Amino acid sequence: MRDMNSKPSSPQSQLSAMDERSRTIFREIVDAYLETGEPVGSRTIARRGISLSSASIRNVMADLAEQGLLDSPHTSAGRLPTHQGLRLFVDGLMEVQQMKLGAVDKRKIQQRLSAAQNRPPEDFLGEASELLSGLVGGAGLVASPKSDGSAIKHVEFVSVGPGQALAVIVSSDDDVENRLISLPDGMPLSALQEASNYLNARLRGKTLSEVKSDILTEVREKRAQLDEKASTLVEAGMAHWTGEDPIRGRSLIIRGRANLLGDEQLAEDVDKVRDLFSYLDKTESLIQVLDRAHEAEGVRLFIGAENKLFSLSGSSVIVAPYMNSERKVVGALGVIGPTRLNYARVIPMVDYTAQVVGRLLDGGSTEKLED
Repeated sequence: MRDMNSKPSSPQSQLSAMDERSRTIFREIVDAYLETGEPVGSRTIARRGISLSSASIRNVMADLAEQGLLDSPHTSAGRLPTHQGLRLFVDGLMEVQQMKLGAVDKRKIQQRLSAAQNRPPEDFLGEASELLSGLVGGAGLVASPKSDGSAIKHVEFVSVGPGQALAVIVSSDDDVENRLISLPDGMPLSALQEASNYLNARLRGKTLSEVKSDILTEVREKRAQLDEKASTLVEAGMAHWTGEDPIRGRSLIIRGRANLLGDEQLAEDVDKVRDLFSYLDKTESLIQVLDRAHEAEGVRLFIGAENKLFSLSGSSVIVAPYMNSERKVVGALGVIGPTRLNYARVIPMVDYTAQVVGRLLDGGSTEKLED
């Protein structure tokens, strides 16, 4: 399995610092919690085949709590793994196992998405979100693909007063975008014209994504034969056109919100439910969370407070990017659910669904997909 938010202090080194007894008890506590969602007591651990007295198990549990791996919701209750503990469990103990999706789940994903392949993209992605929701028991999230946009027809910087200009960009389908930008003091009109001419020569007939990197490199390495003020203007225009609104034209498809009410612990806390449903309405923020999958090789996992958007609701979010036939990331999908998800099944399920979505959305088939 691929990168899941690796950190400088590796989970394996943290686990190695524990003795065998502590590792075994910690694993049993997390396993029991993921199965039941309930606090785990020393008697429960003893009944799971640990050949230690309840008193010895309680001592180990106290040590694990001091390390921040366990917590107790009430003084008389058993222990629950903290978000830090769950992270250690997923990143460390499960590294030993190769998390692979079963053949039955793979067939379900392939068959259902293949049947929807020829539907409109929005419907196809909705089916993917619905599929994840049903298989995982949480809410499915799919961000529609990023678009490279239309080819550029014309660009121009137009002065609108002291210290301000409009950065105008016209696409080949005659859509016009105007971005108001600030100008450095003393910016002459000749610099606006120079920057406009330079960009028109390089952008016309191409998309911003095709030439953005080359233009910025040329300007920054002073190979653009522009004076300093015109160069500053070119950089400002590119920044506004390509970075001001990263979710423009994209949609977020969410299915299975009601599944989140099926978790007893979450359903008992009305405030957490309210927070969670409020966050699910924040399209821009959610797309940005999904897009963070682009920063890693593949699956990313956020447990509870690891993501500010869901810190108060105590949920887990698992996301993966989907790619086109050129292995370029074009979108992302994932699930959100309680922290006691079956990570060993859900993580490879999200990963595999992303592979299938990318392949089918690009017009391909699911044959010879990676395991």
